[in-house]
Amino acid sequence: MPTRSHLGRASTLSALLFSVGLCAAPGLAGAQQPDPRIGLDAGWQDAEEAASNISLVSHRDRPPGFFNPNNPGDMEFSNTDMAFTGDYAFVGSYNGFNAYNVADPENPELVVSVVCPGGQGDLSVYGDLLFMSVQENRSRIDCGILSPERALAEVDADRFRGLRIFDVSDVQNPVQVAAVQTCRGSHTHTIVRDPDDDDNVYVYISGTSGVRSGDELEGCVGTPEDPDTAFWRISVVQVPLDAPQDARIISEPRVFANPETGNIAGLWEGGDHGPGTQESSQTTSCHDITAYPERGLAAGACQGNGVLFDIRDPANPVRIAEVTDPNFAYWHSATFNNDGTKVIFTDEWGGGTAPRCLADDPSTWGANAVFNLVGAELSFGSYYKLPAAQTELENCVAHNGSLIPVPGRDIKVQAWYQGGLSVFDFTDADNPYEIAYFDRGPIHDSELHLAGYWSTYWYNGYIYGSEIGRGLDVFRLTPSEHLTQNEIDAANLVAYETFNAQEQPRIVWPADLVVVRAHLDQVIRADGLAPERIEPVADALDAAEAMPDGPEKRRALAELATQLWADARQIEVGMQEGDEERVRRVAGALLDLAAAQP
Repeated sequence: MPTRSHLGRASTLSALLFSVGLCAAPGLAGAQQPDPRIGLDAGWQDAEEAASNISLVSHRDRPPGFFNPNNPGDMEFSNTDMAFTGDYAFVGSYNGFNAYNVADPENPELVVSVVCPGGQGDLSVYGDLLFMSVQENRSRIDCGILSPERALAEVDADRFRGLRIFDVSDVQNPVQVAAVQTCRGSHTHTIVRDPDDDDNVYVYISGTSGVRSGDELEGCVGTPEDPDTAFWRISVVQVPLDAPQDARIISEPRVFANPETGNIAGLWEGGDHGPGTQESSQTTSCHDITAYPERGLAAGACQGNGVLFDIRDPANPVRIAEVTDPNFAYWHSATFNNDGTKVIFTDEWGGGTAPRCLADDPSTWGANAVFNLVGAELSFGSYYKLPAAQTELENCVAHNGSLIPVPGRDIKVQAWYQGGLSVFDFTDADNPYEIAYFDRGPIHDSELHLAGYWSTYWYNGYIYGSEIGRGLDVFRLTPSEHLTQNEIDAANLVAYETFNAQEQPRIVWPADLVVVRAHLDQVIRADGLAPERIEPVADALDAAEAMPDGPEKRRALAELATQLWADARQIEVGMQEGDEERVRRVAGALLDLAAAQP
């Protein structure tokens, strides 16, 4: 782990106080002091770096046409969200998108750059279709850009705000095949599959911008009191997979309505929750919706509320629960754990452009809130915020991330803009803790320029970071006291054909000895089994591994599993100390492996 004892050019009073222990950021019990992330030197492509338990294996600068050399933080060219399919990573931008071949993640190759301005350009991919969100007034239907005068006009026949659909079957030559107009544009969107419908895919559009004129798009009503208003609803687009050009809005459910009163504005009305709390916007839409189709659920981060939806009928999502939080300014995104028993909501305090990770900033503002999910009930567990103070030259707040598929644990990698990335364990919803990080110094040594990670996602053994100002980064986790090589190898057995963070897949691990060893490592780390039992179990596992596949190996694995079930039972009834659940997971993984024997 790198260490630092000096302060760089971008140091501030808050960072200084933090570095000498007079201020403390959240979650730093037992952490190294001073944190190596404090005082990193500034720079665009040459900023100083700090890393722990993770290795940067490749970097690609933004290509020409996607940055302003006089202002690398120019938002009109910023990198945004990512989507993955096969060997390709698509990186969105306010100026279009870039596609990279990542068959060799340590040597990504730029395949194509598509200039198509119009907003943050969030992306998703399904089969040969690429979806792109568009929200700004300056965008044209044909991917051109309206002049400043036309962008300010209330009505323009060429204006486009909504969802673009590209055919990327030939990745080097993407072709726009559909453009679905919406009343509030598309800030983000979410792909949702119906297990009973192989002919269509559904897209939830979250529009957060102002309502366009009804003279420009028929049916758009901007008056909040009007029963036909475009507020307090989401748009559901049906995309026929054999004819994506026929994509259309099929429903616009009033998911925020109060079912008892019929009031279409039935959730948070805006304002604060009392003295010392955050002031948050009225809930008129969702900023982001994350779907978990295998559970029939979606979690919406909806301005002033966290919302749970029933999506078993994807065309007609139904709100089934909602929560508020006095420390949240703007509910921004959501992530389920793999079991669907927890949801992490993020708070984008400051809108992503402000320094909200200063040493004296509240540890509960601009953070994650971890909720337990039982049935349709969300109950608060704890907060997690980046545990290293940043400077006022660095925009920093909770942003986008995804699960890392380590069996038996809930681990997430998350972007914090210029706070870098943080990998943390939230298996215990009440006690999340950091296990790895990567950070750079600010982009400039005297001015705040927008930069840092918009998204950091795990995809097929690597972590990809979309760096707003600097480009694309690729990382690999390294073993540590928090994460063993067996756990990393078990995660790397999981292979996605397609990955969109807003459409969470259910993670299933193959029957493999390394999965057993990963679970056993967790038992050892937690003192989950009597010390005198650990060595015999490890020896029996080694012996079974040395056997050729077949009936004898099957019997050996099953016998070891039976012994561990007995150990777990003794723990359960209090005959010995340990961790019953972790021991049972080892036994279950052994039985899976035994069943897979020929």
